[in-house]
Amino acid sequence: MVKRTGPTNLNLRSLNSDLDDLSRKENVKIWRRISKDLSRSTRIRRGVNLTRINRYCKDNDIIVVPGKVLGGGELDKKVTVAAWNFSDKARESINKKGKAMTIRQLMKENPKGKKVRIIG
Repeated sequence: MVKRTGPTNLNLRSLNSDLDDLSRKENVKIWRRISKDLSRSTRIRRGVNLTRINRYCKDNDIIVVPGKVLGGGELDKKVTVAAWNFSDKARESINKKGKAMTIRQLMKENPKGKKVRIIG
């Protein structure tokens, strides 16, 4: 039997720890959920195309993707997207209409997690 060790990326481990701490401090469950999703194996972690974000979001939504945002499709809504990782095309497309940021930046700007939706 193989022992589960969690993520080996030190930045990801640090982010998970910070997400758990913020969840306890602010008593907000969404940060703990994102931390749990990010601690899954890389093979299982989510990859979300811009098409899916465009389909399930409205203007001015704040979206979190606990994984990677991929550049497939078009984005025609003004949304803020926070993710662990972005493809170059996805970051460029999001920044034309809305704002692409890291999860850590979102934690600083919105520690209470108000109006944040998880997609993926």
